[in-house]
Amino acid sequence: MKKVILSVAIIATMGLTSFANESNLNVEAVEIITVDKTEITFGVRGNCGMCKKTIEKAANAVDGVTSAEWDKDKKEIVVSFDDSKTNEMAIHKAIAASGYDTDKVSSKEESYKKLPGCCQYDQEMKIGKSEKGDN
Repeated sequence: MKKVILSVAIIATMGLTSFANESNLNVEAVEIITVDKTEITFGVRGNCGMCKKTIEKAANAVDGVTSAEWDKDKKEIVVSFDDSKTNEMAIHKAIAASGYDTDKVSSKEESYKKLPGCCQYDQEMKIGKSEKGDN
């Protein structure tokens, strides 16, 4: 056991010495790019875990969206995106195209009917802040 520990100590010391001797490493400058991120929250109708996957997938498919998290109980989605690449309405339209109503864009009936039975939500359900009067 002592030989193993001693061997590891010798190898580690050799590695540190070798690294210290290579202080002439070529380091290139890295350009830092800042991105204007916007975070929005809005209502989206849905029922279950399958809805969550589909809604989030639709939002994340929009170029510039960096994250999307739909809350089944609140019927709301929080989306972060680069506003130089997309805008709020594009995200609403993408979600509606997947079959789900948002508080600004209704899905087309044909998209809604393609949803699995458990995902066919009550089209009159209250969603998000704008329909609750919490603005």
